[in-house]
Amino acid sequence: MVYIEEITEIRRHLHQHPELSLQEHETTRFIIKQIETLKIEYFTPLDTGVIAIIRGNTDKTIAFRADIDALPIDEHNEVPYQSIIPNVMHACGHDGHTTMLLALMKEIKHLSDQQPLKYSYMFIFQPSEEANAGANLLIQNFNFDQFNIQAIYGIHMMPDNPEGEIAYRSNEITASATEYRFYIEGQSAHVANKEQGHAASNALIQILNQVSSLQQFHLPGLNRNIVHIGKFNAGEAINTVPSTGYLEGTIRTYSAHDLDIVKSKMTEMAKGIAMTTGCQIDVAFTEGYPPTINHDALEQRVVSAINDAQLTPVHTNLPYFFGEDFSFYAKIAPTYFVFLGCRNKDKGYIHGLHHNQFNFDEKVLINGINYYLSLVRSYEHERKMGNQ
Repeated sequence: MVYIEEITEIRRHLHQHPELSLQEHETTRFIIKQIETLKIEYFTPLDTGVIAIIRGNTDKTIAFRADIDALPIDEHNEVPYQSIIPNVMHACGHDGHTTMLLALMKEIKHLSDQQPLKYSYMFIFQPSEEANAGANLLIQNFNFDQFNIQAIYGIHMMPDNPEGEIAYRSNEITASATEYRFYIEGQSAHVANKEQGHAASNALIQILNQVSSLQQFHLPGLNRNIVHIGKFNAGEAINTVPSTGYLEGTIRTYSAHDLDIVKSKMTEMAKGIAMTTGCQIDVAFTEGYPPTINHDALEQRVVSAINDAQLTPVHTNLPYFFGEDFSFYAKIAPTYFVFLGCRNKDKGYIHGLHHNQFNFDEKVLINGINYYLSLVRSYEHERKMGNQ
């Protein structure tokens, strides 16, 4: 039985003690303590994070994932459980994700103590979702294949949807996120002899113009893409030709082909502008997260579980444009990722993800736990729900 008092206590403890990506040592110790109390088998393939498993009567496994890291944000919520770590905050709901998975694990352990389970159940408490692709790190350092995973499920808090709703969508649900950076090296000169220099500012202006036109002139008009310029600068002093310049931004897309076009055009523009300005221009890409793809064969099971939990399934017509490293788990099994509504205007829970006042009522976590438990019951009862 899930008790709101226990859920609230765990979530608020985690909220008060946030840790940044790959620094989640205290969080990991807290989770392991819960696991060991329940006498559940677990693994620690990385310095932070933990994977627990409750084994059933077959070699087939159903997995659930929660991310455990926080963000470099100074919390502005005036609540008793405000973060005690300066400039670190659970502003994306990972404290809620972790709490739901701990509660689910406890419930499934209780079920397994009563009678053998038909499936094994895995609980992935993953570090570093906000940076460094912790999901991919886990996949590289842990042999998931040995568990014959049939499906992996995840939940994310969503302040755009009211309490009681779960938003879902098969196929693409979040975008890929790739960072790009232009490095410009010109040649300095005094403004009185500016013809002797190569102005990095001139190159930067041309890069700005051409990057801004990429989406309009080089990508399919019906496809949803973002080529965003986030930061740029050039120059050193008021009376010198700028010798250095820099520009960075992010590319969000659901199409690998469109991403290849953007990267190719950026590489071409770096070469062309270098020739016309006399500057050296290098462009570098940091591969981020691939798009999260929900396996359509799991949709019927997911929607039925939402209904069985007495929640409202809301089909989202368009994917979200933020990145999510849950996407990497598609390498090892079919995946399905949903968004748990937590918006409540009357209580003031209206702020978006990554906002310094993001917050929610812990009662919504019961909704997510009940959804997970409905999924578990569907597997244990072997309902006829497609391939999965």
